[in-house]
Amino acid sequence: MVEKLDVIIFGASGFTGKHTVFEAISVLTNLKWGVAGRNRIKLEAILEDIGTKAGKNLMSIPIIVADVDDESSLLQMARRCHVLVNCVGPYRFYGEPVVRACIESGTHHVDVSGEPQYMETMQLKYDREAQEKNVYIVSACGFDSIPADMGMIFIEKNFDGVVNSVEAYLQSDVRGGPPNSAAIHYGTWESAVYGLAHADELRGIRSQLYTEKLPKFQPILKHRPLIFRSEIVNGICLPFPGSDRSVVMRSQRFLYEKEGKRPIQMHAYVVFRTWFIAVCAACFFVMFGMTAKFSFGRKILLKYPKFFSMGLISHEGPSESQMERTYFSLTMKALGWPKPERSSNSVKEFRDPPTKTLTVKISGINPGYGATCVALLCTAVIILKESDKMPGTGGVLSPGAAFAKTSLISELEKHEHGMKFEIFANK
Repeated sequence: MVEKLDVIIFGASGFTGKHTVFEAISVLTNLKWGVAGRNRIKLEAILEDIGTKAGKNLMSIPIIVADVDDESSLLQMARRCHVLVNCVGPYRFYGEPVVRACIESGTHHVDVSGEPQYMETMQLKYDREAQEKNVYIVSACGFDSIPADMGMIFIEKNFDGVVNSVEAYLQSDVRGGPPNSAAIHYGTWESAVYGLAHADELRGIRSQLYTEKLPKFQPILKHRPLIFRSEIVNGICLPFPGSDRSVVMRSQRFLYEKEGKRPIQMHAYVVFRTWFIAVCAACFFVMFGMTAKFSFGRKILLKYPKFFSMGLISHEGPSESQMERTYFSLTMKALGWPKPERSSNSVKEFRDPPTKTLTVKISGINPGYGATCVALLCTAVIILKESDKMPGTGGVLSPGAAFAKTSLISELEKHEHGMKFEIFANK
């Protein structure tokens, strides 16, 4: 009988996959892990290349051949491990067969999807079955959206009161040396194109997934202007177009429905250094969104990514130097009330305006392919070691819902490409 592995990294020969293999050397210490993908020769080459880079001999790492178009191979792969780390995207095209195979095999599944339609469709279709099979299916376990979702958990643990709302401000910059021509891999661009193209699907998915709306507690967190200067981060801000808010609100709904916790309102923004850069970014977001709505527009966006992204996107992705010089920080400012005499953070109204604030910062380097891969692997480690601290017996969950009571934040802080969670101001 073939020995069952703790973790298998599926899609290990892809761009995100190969960086996940590199981080696995340090994150999956003392665990049995393997790699999987369509092509054994490519997987052997990845193990050799990453082994050389890390100064380790990885040629004894088990290799499993599996293809998303071959259901039997997915089942065989899923049965070989306790947790499957899925790096094969875009997930709207390739994710569901892997999720289905994991649930049938009784294998936990984590991925780095930032695609709300995929994540919420999986919850709609498979949440009950995953619970029945005692399987955890957790998406958004990378830069989308561990900092924001676990940041909310970090805030609640340190607020010493009741949180009403949170504003999150994402900053990223490349330090030292000339900027590289490409900062993001094509796969991320492809996911964004199709995500925007089908954004209208979300309303229908959510109407089936959530039959009741979350209660609206006062005061309601108002949207900032489309473009504004924030004194919190000393920069020019736009609404953040990523999946952070949708993931966070899934977690807040879960905690409200399962634990009776007062849901926290949240808005997310992205920060730029100058008005000029922010206005250019706003124009790009509008152009990108409009073009992605049409079939012909999607074709040209996907065919000429460098042109339409002004050189930021390429099939080759960023260089090692570029990644290691890229820093990120997510500043989150919470507003609420001091701890009441007889209450926890339960569902209730407050008569007085909120006066207590807490500002936290989540930061790190190489967000796309360092912090993302470390976070993904850390979620697998936590499922293996602390499933008794996770809710229920399984389900299709967001990170905040799945890992709120675990030591995931501490695990993330252990690693070079992890994330640092710190209190910035407490008033």
